[in-house]
Amino acid sequence: MHQPDYRDYLSGEFILPWTYLHAIKDYTDMAYHLEQNPQAKVTFNYVPVLLDQLEEYAKQLKSGKVSDPLLSLLAEKDLSKVTQQQRQLILESCFRGNHEKMIAPFPHYQRLFNIYQLFADDADDHTYLSGQYLADLITWYHLSWMGESIRRGSELVVRLMAQGGRFTAKDRKALFDLIGDIIIELIPRHRALSKAGRIEISTTPHYHPILPLLLDFNSAREAAPDMPLPDNKRYPGGMTRAHRHAESAIHSHQQRFGQKPNGVWPAEGGVSHAALMLLAKQGFGWAATGEGVLNNSLRKLHGEAGIYEDKRHLYRPYRVSDNHDEILCFFRDDRLSDKIGFEYAKWHGRDAVNDLVGELEGIMHRFPEGETPVVSIILDGENAWEYYPYNGYYFLSDLYQALAEHPCIEMSTFSEVAALCEQQGVAKINPGSLPSMVAGSWVYGTFSTWMGDSAKNRAWDLLCEAKQNYDLVVASGRLNKAEKEAAERQLGDCEGSDWFWWFGDYNPSGSVQSFDLLFRRNLSNLYRLLKLPAPADLAHVISRGNTASGDGAEAAGAMRRGQE
Repeated sequence: MHQPDYRDYLSGEFILPWTYLHAIKDYTDMAYHLEQNPQAKVTFNYVPVLLDQLEEYAKQLKSGKVSDPLLSLLAEKDLSKVTQQQRQLILESCFRGNHEKMIAPFPHYQRLFNIYQLFADDADDHTYLSGQYLADLITWYHLSWMGESIRRGSELVVRLMAQGGRFTAKDRKALFDLIGDIIIELIPRHRALSKAGRIEISTTPHYHPILPLLLDFNSAREAAPDMPLPDNKRYPGGMTRAHRHAESAIHSHQQRFGQKPNGVWPAEGGVSHAALMLLAKQGFGWAATGEGVLNNSLRKLHGEAGIYEDKRHLYRPYRVSDNHDEILCFFRDDRLSDKIGFEYAKWHGRDAVNDLVGELEGIMHRFPEGETPVVSIILDGENAWEYYPYNGYYFLSDLYQALAEHPCIEMSTFSEVAALCEQQGVAKINPGSLPSMVAGSWVYGTFSTWMGDSAKNRAWDLLCEAKQNYDLVVASGRLNKAEKEAAERQLGDCEGSDWFWWFGDYNPSGSVQSFDLLFRRNLSNLYRLLKLPAPADLAHVISRGNTASGDGAEAAGAMRRGQE
C-alpha cells in the first residue's frame, strides 16, 4: 500500500486526491476481505509516508475542514457559486477512473459524462453546466470510488446510488462525513487485524526511496551494464539518508502499530547487497524483492546451472549475509503476481480463482519430494482493482476462501515462514544462501524505471544539486531546529521513488505532467526552506510523457509487469 506525498509542505494543500480515494476504495476493501475470512493470511505493506497522509486526512476530517480542494468541494453548500478555478477542478477531476468499470456501469454517471462530452471542445461552453450538474458529478465521482464493501454495507451509499441525481448539500455533506469515518477507522482496523494474528504489517523506508541508488548510482549497472548514469556520480550523503529513512520507518511503525516491524518491502523491491545489510543492521528479519533479482544473482554465482526450468530455485527464501548480519529474502513469482495484476480482471472471477489454485497445485506437485515450496505472490494493493468488476469483490472473496479451505495450500505471512525455516524438521522449508546479490528491483530486475532515461537522470541531477545545498546550509547552522526538521521532511519527500517512476516518454502525458510539476514544486519548496533562491532550471519541464491514448492498467502507467 503506497502513495507518494501529495502535500505541498508550504501551503499544506493536498495537490492530488489519490491518497483518500484509494483509502475509501482499495485500502478499506482489502481490510474487509481479511475481516470476513478469519482463515486467510496476508502481509500488508504500509509505507510510512502513506500513513502520514492518512493520519493528516483523519485529523482534518474530524474537524470538518480539509486542505484537499476536491474533497472540500464535496461538502460545499452551493456549487453554483464556486470560482472558475474550482469549477475546472471538478470537471477535470471527476471523470478520472477506469471508464468501463467505474463510469459506464452507472447510467446516471454515464449521462453526466455524455453531457460533458458535448462541450469537450470548448472550455467556455462549460459555463452552461449548472451548479446542480457539478453537485451530481462530484457526488457520483465519490460514489464510484467507494469500495464495494462500503457500497454493500452503507445505507447512505445505497440510497444515493438509487436516487441517481439532484443531490442536495445535505446529501453531499453526509457522503463527506462517511468518507471521514472510513479514513479515521482505517489504521485501527489494520492494527486490530495485526494484533489478532490475521495479518502481518511490514514497512518501507519512510519516503519510499530506492535505497541502492541513494547508496551508489553504480549499483544500477550491476543488472544493466550499459545504463547511462546522471552527471553527478553519486548521491551526496546517501548512506546517512538511507539510514534515516529506515530508522524513521521503524519509529513510524512502532508508533502506529505498537511494535517494531519484522519485515520490510524495500521501495519497489529495490535491493543491493549493501542495502540489504543496512536493513539487517536495523533489525529487520526479512525483506522481499523481485524474481529478476534472484535470477540475476544466481546466474552471477552459478551461471545457467543455477536457473531451473521448473523454477524450483524461486520457491524458497534465501539467506543473504555478510560477516556480521543476515536477513531472509523472499522473491516474487512474477507470472502469478502479474496474472492477478493484469490478466484475471478480464476473466470470470471463479475461473480466475480456479486457474490460480491450479497453478499453485502444479508447483506443489513439481517440487522435489520432501521439501515444501514457498510461493511469494506480491503486488500493488491499490491500482489493480479498478480494472476488475466490482473492485475485485468476487475474485478476492472466492480466492481467499479457496486458498483457506485448500487441504494442501496454506496462506502464511512472511514472518511465519521465516519462523518455520528455523524448524526445518517440521515444515521442511530449506532456505537457500546468497553470499552476494545483484542489485535490482521487482520491475525487470533492473533500476531502468528510475534511472537511465535522460529525463530521469536530469531529475536526479536536480535532486543532487538540491542535496548539496541542503548539506551546506545545515552545516552552516543558519537553520533553527524547527526549520531544519521542516527542510529534512521536504528533502525526504524529494528522495521518493515515484517522481522518477513517471518521468519518461512511455507514460501518459496527463500523469507525467502532474508528477513533473509536483516534483519541481517540492524541490523549489526545499530551497525556500533552506532560505535560498530556487534555480532557474526548476521552471523548466523535465518530462512531457506520451500523448498517445491507451486502455487498460498498463497504459495508465501506475502498474508494471515484473518482466518485459
